[in-house]
Amino acid sequence: MKHTYLTVGIGLLCLSLATSCSDILEEQPRGIYEPGYFKTEKGVLGGLTSMYAHLRYIYGQAYYYNICLTGTDEVTWAQSADSNFKDADLTSGGQMTSSTSRADVVWNAAFPNINTASGVIENAIEVGLSPALIAEARFFRAFDYFLLVQTFGGVPLDLGAGELLFNTSTVRISTRNTVPEVYTKGIFPDLITAVEDLPEAPRIVGGVTKTAARLHLAKAYLTYGWWLENPNGIPTYPETPRVDPDGHDPAWYYQQAYNVATEAIDNPGPFGLQATFYDVNLAQNDRNMEILLFADHTESSEFYNGGSLTYGSGGAPDNFAGWMMTWNYTNIRSASDPDGNGSVSSVQREAAQALGRPWIRMCPTIGVIENTFADKTFDSRYDGTFTTVYRGNWPKGGIGNSVLYNANNLPVYPEDPILSFLDEEPATSITYPEGTGNNGVGAGTLPDRADYVVSPRGISRLIYPGLWKLGPYRTDNGSGLGQPNAGSTRPYNIAKFSELYLIAAEAALKGASGSRSARALVNVLRARAGKWRWDNNGNAAKNTDHSGEMTEATPRVITLDYILDERSREFYGEGYRWFDLVRTQTWKSKAGSYEIGGVNAGDHTPQVYTRTIENHHYLRPIPRAQLERMEMTAAEKLAYQNPGYVEDFTD
Repeated sequence: MKHTYLTVGIGLLCLSLATSCSDILEEQPRGIYEPGYFKTEKGVLGGLTSMYAHLRYIYGQAYYYNICLTGTDEVTWAQSADSNFKDADLTSGGQMTSSTSRADVVWNAAFPNINTASGVIENAIEVGLSPALIAEARFFRAFDYFLLVQTFGGVPLDLGAGELLFNTSTVRISTRNTVPEVYTKGIFPDLITAVEDLPEAPRIVGGVTKTAARLHLAKAYLTYGWWLENPNGIPTYPETPRVDPDGHDPAWYYQQAYNVATEAIDNPGPFGLQATFYDVNLAQNDRNMEILLFADHTESSEFYNGGSLTYGSGGAPDNFAGWMMTWNYTNIRSASDPDGNGSVSSVQREAAQALGRPWIRMCPTIGVIENTFADKTFDSRYDGTFTTVYRGNWPKGGIGNSVLYNANNLPVYPEDPILSFLDEEPATSITYPEGTGNNGVGAGTLPDRADYVVSPRGISRLIYPGLWKLGPYRTDNGSGLGQPNAGSTRPYNIAKFSELYLIAAEAALKGASGSRSARALVNVLRARAGKWRWDNNGNAAKNTDHSGEMTEATPRVITLDYILDERSREFYGEGYRWFDLVRTQTWKSKAGSYEIGGVNAGDHTPQVYTRTIENHHYLRPIPRAQLERMEMTAAEKLAYQNPGYVEDFTD
């Protein structure tokens, strides 16, 4: 059976819409959509709802997650990484190619959904769909095109039936539109209509709204403004002058980004900031009012979850991104005897937000711990992002010991710290063992402390703070370890209300004018970051307000570097970073080198690594598999590929 080029966007699932605004989308599997199905009300509604399901094939998909972060200043490859991660990192022999780039995830998921959206838009009026429902389809078509144009440059608007038209035939040839055409013909018109016609409140849990559309429109304006300005001369493809077909200059787009973002802030509908940063990513508080869009999952049903509740497939639609930055804490050992003998697994694999399934594929750089999150006293965002204290849970695994013996042969009890990543370098030098030592992971000791310790400069590709914000959460663990091998049943957050402040701040930095300065906008989030209600890694209440110290510490003159650092503090590990660095053309300057320890236990000496980031890397390669199944000559396929990626085709 032949494969089509840009798959006709009649997806694998037909979904029925729930009618109550408090209901979650209910999926009804269907083998395939036939084109005529979209000429019925049921078909149009099913196609519309499938757009929410398609988010699971991008967000939470760990290999796509990898290329959004690995190779940036936030993340490098970890001890168990394969070529998917090392190639994305562009160090240690890693090389991005059209066969190894996992940008194929978004390519393969976006185009079918775009075509589905076009089918809904074309048939919706005929079957009596309201403008608000049509606007949902317009939002998702623009959403996918925005992902594609940021990732690959210009992409096709014509999938076989004409630009932005629903295609029902097999197509094996394609012409790429330019970046300006994708923005001005596809993204902006659809999002403007979505802003006009979407409701303020979601019609269903997780449904798109006016505020979500405004956020994406503002971000698209901001990104296109940068593209037009092109301050560092990064090439684009297909080659085209950096001239807007509507005659606007970059400043106009920066102003539009500012206007739309601040309008969303001023007219939030049911959305807004959580009181503390901790609450934004707390699993028990998922789907809170700060989250504008998410790829949903549930533990209530495998059918509605889209994946097993007991094991992880390691592929979409499972939400398994959180595994990637989880190191193998299960190797930590304590002793059953006071003399240090009797090795016991004191921190066992558990379906808990601080733990989860270890894969050891990605890790933070030392610069993240030391520089990005330099303030760990006033700023709550480090504590609300990472797991830095690993606590004993051995009774949940059936080990009956009431006490174990840990660092310095001191006693520890269930829920006590077993291993801690320190906030700063200690005044007293840490004593690290050779290799794994008697704790199984090569962590060190400090006098009179019962927990093993690792300092910020002692983290490595093997042992590093875990990513708490993406950790799993289950309500069905009982008194045991639960189901830590399953994909996360939490929603994967895609868009947050908080980003509006940073979009507007970046636009203000680029010259946009308004009543709020870049500093004032940034300080809204910094003030929130100074408010604590819980010490996450201390596992104790902490009702402290450091908002005054936080805002006073904000520089009087805001720079682009500072905004990018604030973006990392807010959204670390969520998949924003590559897009942020590419948009602002700062990838090489921010991430060209980094420090991290080695891959073996006991490797606590930082090493400096240099990345080979070239201009052509600012666009991901068109997937090799896509090029191979196109009925084009070898020369045409080479011309279709983004420059800088070597291909070998034969006619």
